[in-house]
Amino acid sequence: MTEKFIKNEQLNFIKKQIALIKDSTKKNVAPSVLAAVIDLANAKILDLFPNAALDQQEMLDLSGLKTDHEYELYIERLTAFLLPFPRITEQQLKKMFPKNKKLKLPDISKINHSQLTYLSWNDLGSNKKFIVYELDGKMVGIECKFTPASKNNICSFCNSFGKVAYFTTVTKAKKSKNPDYYKAIGNFICVDSSECNKKITNIEYLTTFLNDSLGM
Repeated sequence: MTEKFIKNEQLNFIKKQIALIKDSTKKNVAPSVLAAVIDLANAKILDLFPNAALDQQEMLDLSGLKTDHEYELYIERLTAFLLPFPRITEQQLKKMFPKNKKLKLPDISKINHSQLTYLSWNDLGSNKKFIVYELDGKMVGIECKFTPASKNNICSFCNSFGKVAYFTTVTKAKKSKNPDYYKAIGNFICVDSSECNKKITNIEYLTTFLNDSLGM
């Protein structure tokens, strides 16, 4: 049996492609158009896994699926091969934020690691949001100040429209000629990170944000 090889954001992407196929089916588009939509979705999915073994490619192939039930079984099967978010202890989290002496941590025991692209939690008492992610094989964390937005907007991480807050963090980048230099980065990000993790399909902006914040 093949090893786990699918990340949370990749499964979200696959679900999104299936939703597009179903939408085209409901619109009763011409058979040739529907076939093109399916072929394109299938190609995009396989492109996510350039190093997939033959059995993994066969598992990912959805070109032969027809009914909603078959799509449901397809997703159910892929879910069994999800790569879980790395296990992390409270002590490890505390080491990531050594300057925060009153750090409030989430209940790790209640976290579904299989449905995480990034770990995040809010501290409403201090108006802060904490983000933890495995970047280039190393667990990193940043803390941001947040201000709830008065209107729904597009989240920079999952690119979905919903309830967001404006998050700002100060980068660790410094300039040798100006030791007092600092740069703040701001973004609209989902207030509820669990919902964001259900929708995120691409980590490009997330990793860029973390790299910029950490001065990497």
